[in-house]
Amino acid sequence: MSGLVSIALFLASVVIYAWKAGRNTWWFAATLTVLGLFVVLNLTLYASDYFTGDGINDAVLYTLTNSLTGAGVSKYILPGAGLVLALTLVFGGLGWVLRRRRYHPHHFGYSLLALFLALLSVDASPAFRQISELVKSQSREGDPDFAAYYKEPSKTIANPRLNLVYIYGESLERTYFDNDAFPNLTPELGALKAESVDFSHTMQLPGTDYTIAGMVASQCGIPLFAPFEGNASASVSSFFPQNVCLGDILKHSGYENYFIQGANLRFAGKDVFLQSHGFDHLYGAEELKTVVADPAYRNDWGFYDDTVLDEAWKKFEALSQSGKRFSLFTLTVDTHHPDGFISRTCQRKKYEIGGKANQSFSAVSCSQENIAAFIEKIKASPYFKNTVVVVSSDHLAMKNTAWDYLNKQDRNNLFFILRGDQPQQDVVGLKRNTMDNGATVLDILGGDNFIGLGRSSLSGQSLSEVFLNMKEKVLAWKPDIIRLWNFPKAINDFTVDSQKNMMAFSGSNFRLPLLLRVSDNRVEPLPESEYSAPLRFQLADFAPRDNFVWVDRCYKMAQLWAPELALSTDWCVSQGQLGGEQKVQHIDKAQWKGKAAFKDTVIDMTRYQGNVDSLKIVDNDIRYKADSFIFNVAGAPEDVKQFSGISRPESWGRWSNAQLADEVKIEYAAPLPEKFDLVITAKAYGPNANRPIPVRVGDSEQTLTLGNEVSTTTLHFDNPTRSSLLTIAPPEPQSTNEGNILGHSPRRLGIGMVEIKVVNREG
Repeated sequence: MSGLVSIALFLASVVIYAWKAGRNTWWFAATLTVLGLFVVLNLTLYASDYFTGDGINDAVLYTLTNSLTGAGVSKYILPGAGLVLALTLVFGGLGWVLRRRRYHPHHFGYSLLALFLALLSVDASPAFRQISELVKSQSREGDPDFAAYYKEPSKTIANPRLNLVYIYGESLERTYFDNDAFPNLTPELGALKAESVDFSHTMQLPGTDYTIAGMVASQCGIPLFAPFEGNASASVSSFFPQNVCLGDILKHSGYENYFIQGANLRFAGKDVFLQSHGFDHLYGAEELKTVVADPAYRNDWGFYDDTVLDEAWKKFEALSQSGKRFSLFTLTVDTHHPDGFISRTCQRKKYEIGGKANQSFSAVSCSQENIAAFIEKIKASPYFKNTVVVVSSDHLAMKNTAWDYLNKQDRNNLFFILRGDQPQQDVVGLKRNTMDNGATVLDILGGDNFIGLGRSSLSGQSLSEVFLNMKEKVLAWKPDIIRLWNFPKAINDFTVDSQKNMMAFSGSNFRLPLLLRVSDNRVEPLPESEYSAPLRFQLADFAPRDNFVWVDRCYKMAQLWAPELALSTDWCVSQGQLGGEQKVQHIDKAQWKGKAAFKDTVIDMTRYQGNVDSLKIVDNDIRYKADSFIFNVAGAPEDVKQFSGISRPESWGRWSNAQLADEVKIEYAAPLPEKFDLVITAKAYGPNANRPIPVRVGDSEQTLTLGNEVSTTTLHFDNPTRSSLLTIAPPEPQSTNEGNILGHSPRRLGIGMVEIKVVNREG
């Protein structure tokens, strides 16, 4: 209902302004801005609902403020492009409609009424209400009874006997196993479920409804509510550092913990979570590509389920043979929304419903077949008698092509257990939630029957039975759960570990590079990730008086405040205010100790604007003082006008990249000498090694030959035409992700350049 009211208010505002308000630039801009905000909010709601089926929730907030590395985004490119196009058309149309009476005199009353109605339309919109509620939930006091229900388990199991295999089925909810609703959809895994202890009423709670959140809920017994600190949760090096989770208990009890999945581990911070809680052996898309039989056999997210489960079986067999106590967690991906993927080894590649093939159901039927085959191999092995096998959905399915069919059913998460030591067939219909999963497993392994807010469904009582509305109770506890992150509120002394690339202060550790916005009662960490802006661009958005501490490579800040370090790739720390004073300190020790100290200086707006403008200079436009082109820092020497075909700086130098341009071109600001030596320190990539590489200046061409290791070559040029353009043409650029930023398109590498120097031979 509120949605219809907000749309009515929006339309009323448009009509009144367009036909009654008349000409006034300020009122036009203000009204268009508010109406545009209404459009953006509703498109955001639509886009979020496309992913989650539940609008703008914690899943959207967490995913957008964390690492998106490895996300399978290709299926969303077309809808995303459609949204951008729609937004452009709507803004253009709005502007045209609002300016229909721009030649008529301005009417203050109608302008005010139109703006007021526009503001009311925003306030009444469901998108604004959802975002407001998310923001408010970050700052509430919490519920005083949280401490009574949050229980920390013992860190050890007294006499561990059983190994653990824990399978997360991506979106593989229990609803799919309803044979009346979906005949013969899951026969193989359904048969195994029928042999198990099957928990049939596992509900989903807020903060547990996406993959990383489902994992946190099942292992730590809490929902994943992250601090609303921009990208802060992506920078912290530990994940709920105060919590004792299932992985911690297993590790302290002598287990070696393994995790295997086909997607990139860094997506949504899974690597940080697992490493923070007892997992020392992690395998994702990057780690598996060197060991799988066919590295090219991949879908949008990573390796298919048949590949991943084959690797999981190999690991299970090897660990079982070694006699070590172990846990092996694995996560499938083929059933990921919006429509899933079909592994090539499946017999079940197609499932029809309503007389038509449905991709999501087909992916479910295929994936369950792969999971069942993996479990059957475990059951047939001599090691099953010492093994507990858990099969669990990570969360309920999000909006996919099976969505309408699923929503007609009573939806629950999947959770069943097969015990090799004590075969048992039972259906447990007690009301429970996914936070109870880890406690139930811990109970079977001989540990406590509680973890956090989770309780064993075998010997305890789920809080879903204690509270009539567990969803409301979890949201009331949200501030208490956020406080478990232990984010610091102040910074005084800090330590930079230049070898581990970490910064520590106030009991917390953060990954470098890092930018901190510091106020009286708050420290806001802003990391640099694959999908966030570089830190200097983020710093450029600071207000003139905002205090900052910035730890980064020296050359990134030296251009502004320490020219003597402009070519240094060491770590430096700068602090101050953009409109006041700034200082840069060179980190020259493995363990470097610093102090945050901010002066209350007079703000100079001219200095502030100069700093902002300098921070916003793109890498290729940066210029430094040097007599050669140094490739491991951003920019170029002052005598270079422009360059192309060159990738980003790395610690050793830069690659040529034919994805950007076919040849490397360096154009100098002044004509090159008539006679000069070109001294090139470089290496070749792949088949470019030991091949003639043409190097041209004007009409003169020389040949460069490089190996796979860095070497220095001097070429002698005559340049009678006084050309200013140097061109290098690698013969066979190779498409590769080697050394690439995770999640970015492959580069086409030819040669790796460390330094190029022009030495005048005239006279």
